[in-house]
Amino acid sequence: MSAREEAHERVGGDYDARVLEPSPPAVGDPPWFADDPVGRDDPRGSLPRLSPVAGGDLRWQDLVDHDASLHEWCSERWLAAYRRLQPAPPTLVQTRDALHRLAEAVISPARAAANGKIGLRYTRGGFGTPFFGADAQLRVSGELLIVQHGEQERPERILSLAQSAAHVGTELLPGGVAESAGMAGDDPLTVDAAAAAFLGDWFGFGTSVLEELRASAGDEAEPSRVQLWPEHFDLSVELGAESAGRRAGYGASPGDELHPEPYLYVVPWGEVPDGDLWRATAFSGAELSYAELLAGESGASQREIALRFFADRLAALA
Repeated sequence: MSAREEAHERVGGDYDARVLEPSPPAVGDPPWFADDPVGRDDPRGSLPRLSPVAGGDLRWQDLVDHDASLHEWCSERWLAAYRRLQPAPPTLVQTRDALHRLAEAVISPARAAANGKIGLRYTRGGFGTPFFGADAQLRVSGELLIVQHGEQERPERILSLAQSAAHVGTELLPGGVAESAGMAGDDPLTVDAAAAAFLGDWFGFGTSVLEELRASAGDEAEPSRVQLWPEHFDLSVELGAESAGRRAGYGASPGDELHPEPYLYVVPWGEVPDGDLWRATAFSGAELSYAELLAGESGASQREIALRFFADRLAALA
């Protein structure tokens, strides 16, 4: 069952239920070749729109407040009842590097073979492609790589790039393992269950925050889609008019060579303004460290802290 169909049934078919995950059918239209999960620009139907972000007729949180049975279901999908992010496990870097290689060498190339697009998305418990081709999807959930065709799912534990490519098959991955992987296809990939779950939560949290930011932006901000880019293995959305020098990338990184833990960032496309808002340590822009996010502020949720970090810089660029 697709994520949207599951959500539709979960609320008794009474709403146009929107989620954060990609759903079939595959979209073959440019420029995105993918569905917009929250339907920012979709025309309204006859049912009230139920959304995880602003812009709908009501939010998932509105239902959770009156129906406790939805709490855990929404929390698992980062739709509402947001749970707190926890300290990073010691196995994060090794698992992040393994899944980064898998995204760049196997998962993204399968989508690119069908429509030329490399962008990925958050999926429950991990990340994956939008649906493409004949309603196919590749996604990671914990230690598993799942290949989906229509309603049929084929899960297999992630062991190496070559093994994962063989699991995907030549129909979806005609070119095999991408040469840019930087490692031999038979080298083992070490994916720890706790670290993989941590990354799934980080991508869910990041998608929730960035989709909220995108939903609140006016058309003049020319918002892009929220995507997970395999090259850097981070989520981002672009906002701001480029012609006015206001465009920037707003993102959530799971960490990199210079950041052992996740962080939020804003990278202006043009000249970076002066001031205390722009004090990133490893690039020109702004960053909010994971330690700062966990420490938080009195009375503010982690999601509120993240949204304020982005909104302050969006306003400064405007």
